[in-house]
Amino acid sequence: MLPIILKIARTGLVSESPPAPQLEWRTNAQWIQSEILGVLGRALAIRQVDAGSCNGCELEIHALNNPYYNIEGLGIRFVASPRHADLLLVTGPVSRHMRLALERTYEAVPEPRLVVAVGDCGCTGGVFGESYASCGRVANVIPVDVAVPGCPPTPVALLKGILAAVHKNEGAGLTSSSSPSQGGLAPSNSPSQGGLAPSRSPSQGGPAPSSSPSQGEKAAQGKTTR
Repeated sequence: MLPIILKIARTGLVSESPPAPQLEWRTNAQWIQSEILGVLGRALAIRQVDAGSCNGCELEIHALNNPYYNIEGLGIRFVASPRHADLLLVTGPVSRHMRLALERTYEAVPEPRLVVAVGDCGCTGGVFGESYASCGRVANVIPVDVAVPGCPPTPVALLKGILAAVHKNEGAGLTSSSSPSQGGLAPSNSPSQGGLAPSRSPSQGGPAPSSSPSQGEKAAQGKTTR
């Protein structure tokens, strides 16, 4: 026991120093939000896919979701279903048994869809490369818009990659839909638009307003006069 204590005393602290505060994203927070709203007109929905990583990148993605970065306040949120997503955030080299799952997830994302490959493994295959158990980089399986290198990349690097993907596809139709020509939902106030219009004339299929006495009213009037 004594030799271990002496070795600890001689070696000292071996952990790395804490990182300096990264205030870059805080100063650009309002700009980031305006950029996302300007391109999409709404929040950016992300589905994260672990295709075979060591979970190092996932730890940084979890850090990106903590209150320090407040990405939901910037208009970025993670969703549970790819059918609700605009962007796939894929980590790790794609293992053989995850290839089909990744392809199906990609096909489930509505178009126009974005893909960001995260980490050295997602960008190049990393130390795993291509083998009997690994397909290598994400681009070998599905199209990739932006690659974010790093082992693992920092939360700020992830955020920059997400914004780069949004800007890269700004002219590809990834915009807000507010009119019928853009595929949006317009208020329907007429039958031609499939809405419920007030029917007040026979030509519109509704009952016409009765300003003259009906046959029943005429019969009642005749009885009273008699």
